[in-house]
Amino acid sequence: MKFWLHKYTHKPMLLFVKLVLPVCILFSCNENKINRDVEPAFYYWKSVFNLSAYEKQKLDSLKIKTLYIKFFDVGWREDRESSTPIAKLQADSFRLPRKLNIIPTIFITNECIQKIHSTQIEELSKNIFDLTHNIAERAGITKIKEIQIDCDWTANTKSNYFLLLEKLMSLYKDSSIAISATIRLHQIKFMSKTGVPPVNKGLLMCYNMGNLKNPATSNSIIETEELEKYTANLPSYPLQLDIALPLFDWKVLFRNNAYRGLVQNLPTAALSAAVALQSNNRYTILKDTSIAGYELQKGDVLRDEQSSYTNIISTAASISRQLKNTSLRVSLYHLDSVILKKYTLHELETVYNSLR
Repeated sequence: MKFWLHKYTHKPMLLFVKLVLPVCILFSCNENKINRDVEPAFYYWKSVFNLSAYEKQKLDSLKIKTLYIKFFDVGWREDRESSTPIAKLQADSFRLPRKLNIIPTIFITNECIQKIHSTQIEELSKNIFDLTHNIAERAGITKIKEIQIDCDWTANTKSNYFLLLEKLMSLYKDSSIAISATIRLHQIKFMSKTGVPPVNKGLLMCYNMGNLKNPATSNSIIETEELEKYTANLPSYPLQLDIALPLFDWKVLFRNNAYRGLVQNLPTAALSAAVALQSNNRYTILKDTSIAGYELQKGDVLRDEQSSYTNIISTAASISRQLKNTSLRVSLYHLDSVILKKYTLHELETVYNSLR
């Protein structure tokens, strides 16, 4: 196997929603709260590492010491029936701030895990090991404490995926490097079917919780009511869990009431009354048009999904009640100037503090 193949609110009410309501949520949920140490962190999910001055300032202001950086994806190359690295981090042109604890993160598609033969998995684990440390060396990362594997595995792919994790764990058995795995909400709810990954610890992704492709869904990114349908097993989950919360937003495109994909980096302001009819967080396109490189047709519907501050705080409060950790790393997804400017420093600090 070869591995090297290679998006007119009344002001007093707005102030209430943004400032007073989150505080009410926090106080209402703090009666039986565990006092815990919380380490703030961020994800960096781009293939070129280039922190802006604004991003660096936010890291300093929030006292961030840990950064999860996506090093590469692992996909499947059908023509060669083998795994292949995709979107490798460009590491030759930068040096990471030495004060940061960098956690290399590797995303593996479920398709790759599904199609790979069990006899190819050991070689894949070695290739992941080699490429991860090659990128780290070129980036000037001299000390790694943890490596994270990100895969949305299912009951049908857990056998191959868990075998891969076991192989990776064996490669690091004589080191002080921990292996962590991301955990989706469905993997908590259906733990008996999807299993628990054989790693040192997990990170629960508290987003992408609704049915993205269902036109009736209100917000597939984050809804506390939807999250609570999945977390009954959370207090008894056998892995130590950190958590990640969303900051991102996107628009979901439907054509003839069928899902057609995600529309990212499309300003809501571009959907003027001449272009679209708004109803709550949905915009119906009134005429064929091209906006920000997207070709939209008359009758198309865009569902605007946001990670609102109130929803983030409510979700954090719900998770906090169920986790028994006395220490917790809380990561925000993800570090990007455009995204960060939608939140005040106080709001971001409050998200972290809400889990203490």
